[in-house]
Amino acid sequence: MKKAVASEQAPKAIGPYSQAIEAGGLVFVSGQIPLNAAGTAVPGGVAEQTEQILRNVAAILQAAGLSLSDVVKTTVFMTDLSQFAAMNEVYAKHFKAPCPARATVQVEALPKGVAVEIEAVASRV
Repeated sequence: MKKAVASEQAPKAIGPYSQAIEAGGLVFVSGQIPLNAAGTAVPGGVAEQTEQILRNVAAILQAAGLSLSDVVKTTVFMTDLSQFAAMNEVYAKHFKAPCPARATVQVEALPKGVAVEIEAVASRV
């Protein structure tokens, strides 16, 4: 059985998807881009974008009764891997050991012209 998870503290989905879906003790957080809860892109570079994204992920997880410490896997999409260090510095402030498994990939473009998108999987068990 799957159940949608939603938070008013994160931007609404901009397409036919849920902010997150819970199934089988896992919460799958859809890719988050640096929009605030009102749906406005945050100003700044990769560091500021990553900070907003992780706030969004945390808000969605909180709506499911979880936190960033429950995240077991993330995927980071970036339009420019030369900015990896800036993203990674902010990311490291939000995840403590044992850190989630992670993949980081460069993509040609992301929605709304942003530089970073992050999806996450958290475990209830």
